[in-house]
Amino acid sequence: MPDEQHQSVLRFEHVSVGFEDLKALDDVSFEMLAGDTRIILGAAGSGKTVLLKTALGLLKPDAGRVYVLGREITRLPEEELFEIRSGIGVLFQEGGLFDSLTIEENVGYPLANQKALFCPPEEMRQRVEEALRFVELEHTLEKLPSELSGGMRRRVGIARAIVIEPRLVLYDSPTAGLDPITAYTIIALVVKDRELKNTATVMVTHRCQDGQMLAKLRYNPQTGALELAPPRDGSSAARTKFLVLQQGRLVFEGTQAELEASSDPYVSKFVKRED
Repeated sequence: MPDEQHQSVLRFEHVSVGFEDLKALDDVSFEMLAGDTRIILGAAGSGKTVLLKTALGLLKPDAGRVYVLGREITRLPEEELFEIRSGIGVLFQEGGLFDSLTIEENVGYPLANQKALFCPPEEMRQRVEEALRFVELEHTLEKLPSELSGGMRRRVGIARAIVIEPRLVLYDSPTAGLDPITAYTIIALVVKDRELKNTATVMVTHRCQDGQMLAKLRYNPQTGALELAPPRDGSSAARTKFLVLQQGRLVFEGTQAELEASSDPYVSKFVKRED
């Protein structure tokens, strides 16, 4: 829908977050619309995960304003944040699954425990199965996380993130520690979800190639495969931007071409150039 396409999903206005004498975020501003993608790059301790936690309302800014799904959350009390978080999917580092719960219970956890997402028990199994089918793991319902490989657990984490049908999904290092083939599978699922559901996507990553895939590829539902997206065609791939954080400051925001053309030595460290 045209109206949804132009809705602001996430906006930071001059946001600063500090811990004692350290500024984890320093005057950060950016905005995302439905279907937009932002790849967050930066050295360890540059503020990447702090940015995600601030977007979720888990950390309160010392200055500036944060808007999520059209509402300002900067000073909202915790009980009012629950409803807003019900529209945000999150993939934690390492998947963040509960070891003692089955895969079905893990994926269904947000449906069962977030009041704003009230889902009748008779519908819950169907939605869980659909989410697991999306990541091609519908056969794992009764298994425990310990019975799955690292890549499969990460895919279950994606299923849990999208089972709530969110408008915004936050991914914290989704391919960390995975081999290249499994990492490709994870990013392909992120692209697929973005293209089919027009979700706004924020990804923290240490792998520039993850960002390159999101910037170059789109999902073709007719073939069920990824394909190169034509440049400047208005697709989600074309609306992918890279944000580079340095000691809490946003020192770069731009397209992949602009990232690769940057002469800044710090920014250039995060560019994987073709030989």
